Amino acid sequence: MSPTAVVLGVGPGLGMSIAHRFGREGYDVVLISRSAQRHESYLASLAEAGVKARAFAADVRDRVQLSSTLDSIGPVDVAYYGPGATDLNDMPGEITTTTSDEARAAMDWLYPAIDVTQHVLPGVVERGGGLLFAGGLSSVLPMPVLGALALSSAALRNYALTLNAALADKGAYAGTLTIGGVVERGDIHKLVESRPEQFGGLAGHTLDPDDIAETAWQMFVKRDRAEEVFNVL
Repeated sequence: MSPTAVVLGVGPGLGMSIAHRFGREGYDVVLISRSAQRHESYLASLAEAGVKARAFAADVRDRVQLSSTLDSIGPVDVAYYGPGATDLNDMPGEITTTTSDEARAAMDWLYPAIDVTQHVLPGVVERGGGLLFAGGLSSVLPMPVLGALALSSAALRNYALTLNAALADKGAYAGTLTIGGVVERGDIHKLVESRPEQFGGLAGHTLDPDDIAETAWQMFVKRDRAEEVFNVL
């Protein structure tokens, strides 16, 4: 029976690159995103590459729906958590104006990561598998303009690193991909590229999702570090 890799918050950029990279290693892939609108094309892309895959529509912030979806998937060997706030039109205020309400709202992207971990961790430990999380550069580099999002990003990073320390003697792994740049082919990349007058040029500020996915695979296999920082900003 093939191992299973679940990609939560899958999109056309990094999420699909993670799916292809683990699929290439013989993993069955399960895709989860808020909408099923693009699942057909995602599954076709994976099938063309010889990867067995399934897809589910679920909002990770809906705990009941998330739990039910994970239950239906069955045993999980690897979980990649990649969802996050992607609406650049609805950014919180910068850090000097950040309110506690904004901070609580931003943390809504942290809590599902914990819910996912708690759900799959027993099986992950049993199989010697792992968890991978994608976070932002504001977790390690002060970026005042991101306001409350910087707080949740730092919390997710700390969670992943602390989790890895706890799993070190259990044969399992946790790691975080700290991303400072616009991931090519992703939804944010498409939005930023379409509004150069608002966001400026992208030259020199993009990251290849296939390269990030390769690093994620190497981190999972070698387990010699719990974090890799990608910074082209």
